Amino acid sequence: MKTVLFCGGLGTRIRDVSESIPKPMIPIGERPIIWHLMHYYSQFGHKDFVLCLGYKANVIKEYFLNYKPQTYADCVVTNFGNQVEILGDPQQDWRIAMIDTGIWRNIGERLWAVREHVAGEEMFLANYSDGLANVNLPEMIKAFRASGKIGCFTAVRPSFSLHLVDMRPSGKVERIRASQDANLWINGGFFIFRKEIFDYMREGDELVEAPFQRLIEADQLMAFRHEGFWRPMDTLKDKQILEDLVEKGTMPWLLNRDSRAASIHVERKIG
Repeated sequence: MKTVLFCGGLGTRIRDVSESIPKPMIPIGERPIIWHLMHYYSQFGHKDFVLCLGYKANVIKEYFLNYKPQTYADCVVTNFGNQVEILGDPQQDWRIAMIDTGIWRNIGERLWAVREHVAGEEMFLANYSDGLANVNLPEMIKAFRASGKIGCFTAVRPSFSLHLVDMRPSGKVERIRASQDANLWINGGFFIFRKEIFDYMREGDELVEAPFQRLIEADQLMAFRHEGFWRPMDTLKDKQILEDLVEKGTMPWLLNRDSRAASIHVERKIG
C-alpha cells in the first residue's frame, strides 16, 4: 500500500528550528522525523512512499539522494572507504517518489497533485509528516476495509493541556476542568483513503475542510480511536519530548528498537 507524506509546509509554528530546513527534516536524535515516520510504516510492510515536496524541497531530495546507511549502522570499512560492509541485515528497501508540489499549496492541493501516483491503488495511506505515534496500523486498515467507507483518520486525545470553561451567556462560570478530563478528540494526522477520495475534492480545497464535510454528508468518513502514544511536533517543547524519548531508547513508534539503516530506491519528478 502506498503512503503519501505531506512534506511541503513552511513549519511556521516551529520556525525557530525549521527556518533553514523543512519541518519533516528536523532531527529527532540522529535522524529527521520523516525517517522515523517512514520506518514506522515500513515495519508493517508499507515501503512505497510518495513525498509531496514544497518548501526547501532540495533539502529533502539531497538527504535521500546522498543517503549513506553506514552513517547510522555498525559497519566495517576496507580499502580506505571503497568497500563498506554493513553489519546486521538491512531492514527495508524503500521506494521513494519525490514530487515537487509547490510551496504555497495546502494539503488538499498537494494530494491532488500526486493523484496519478496512487491512481492504481484501491487504498492508500497518508500522513502530515510532523508527528509520531504507535497506532495499530493493521487494525486501523482492517476496520477501514470492513467499513467500506472512503476516508479514515486517527482520532487522538490532544497533547496540550488547557483549562476548559463551561459558562452561561451572562458570564457565570459553572465549571472549570482540565482538557484531559474532557471527552476531547482531535485529528491525529494518520489517514487512509480509497481512490474515490478525489471525487470529493475540488480545486483549491483544504483536505480536512470541504472534502471531509462532503464525506460526512455522504456517510463516507470514519474515525479510528487511538488511545496510545501520539505526539505532534508543533513546538520546541514537542521536539524536546521526542528527543528525550530517543535519548532514553524509549521510542513507542518503533516495533524493533535496534533498527538498522534502510536500503533506499529514489524516484524524482518535478512539477
